[in-house]
Amino acid sequence: MLDLLELHKRFIREHLREGDIAVDFTMGNGHDTEFLSKTVGERGHVYAFDIQRAAVESTAENLKKAGCPENYTLICDSHHRVEEYVKTPIKAGMFNLGYLPGGDKRITTLRETTMPAVEAAIRLLDRDSILNIAVYPGHEEGELEGKMLCEYFAKLDRRKICISQIKILNSPTSPYFMVVETK
Repeated sequence: MLDLLELHKRFIREHLREGDIAVDFTMGNGHDTEFLSKTVGERGHVYAFDIQRAAVESTAENLKKAGCPENYTLICDSHHRVEEYVKTPIKAGMFNLGYLPGGDKRITTLRETTMPAVEAAIRLLDRDSILNIAVYPGHEEGELEGKMLCEYFAKLDRRKICISQIKILNSPTSPYFMVVETK
């Protein structure tokens, strides 16, 4: 059976190396931040964003417990403001749209901030870089975010950027993800 989370990481590993810069655009409880931190190592750096203070605190605790190098900056702000914090090209970025696992399900990512965050992420991508976006269509805003992103990505020049979608077809409300790769 296909493990979407492992496949998500496999795509990232093809582009991200020790010493690189990466961004977790939706840190949640910090699992992707941990993965990115360990992948870029002590010489690299990870920026992680979330609007909820609880997510930042949970992530900080989880990163320490996991023995991650101190190569990260945790930012309590919206991901659409990424360019105010990240000034250099990035090799990888991860989005997990939706809500904080174990948190208030009424607080979700929203189209009005997700779209500018994705546009900013693409501007920040270096050559031979990747952006993975996990979409959760099991709630109304998640379904609408996915449709919005598909419409946007369909218009981008394939000669400069390639976008793929990985989805379980016989499970329409299951999460799926989009892979954005620069050439």
